[in-house]
Amino acid sequence: MLKFLVDEREVELSAIRAQGAGGQNVNKVSSAVHLRFDIAASSLPDEIKERLLALSDSRITQEGVLVLKAQQHRTQEMNRADALARLQQVIDGVSNPPKPRRATKPSYGSKQRRLESKSQRSATKELRGKVNKE
Repeated sequence: MLKFLVDEREVELSAIRAQGAGGQNVNKVSSAVHLRFDIAASSLPDEIKERLLALSDSRITQEGVLVLKAQQHRTQEMNRADALARLQQVIDGVSNPPKPRRATKPSYGSKQRRLESKSQRSATKELRGKVNKE
């Protein structure tokens, strides 16, 4: 598995206030981290950029910027490390090319089993019909 490390100079980090419960501290301290990574302007190989941009991920904007928000931890340093680790996970997820799908045909036995189950189902439904009084 290939590993492409992200250059931290290509990442824009900004501190924001975290959401949710946290007592008095939450209103005073900007402990959450907003990470912005411009995919097109990065030094990643072109095929990885294409795979990243092809992801149907709501965190990727139309301009091709990956936006991650980290607010899991109490300290800004831990949230910063968490955001960078999550960015690395996203990149590692697309670093290996997907395996090409090989078309296969169903086996003779699987065709026979399918047809047998269809005929059993048909017979079951046929018994539900109207009864002839003769």
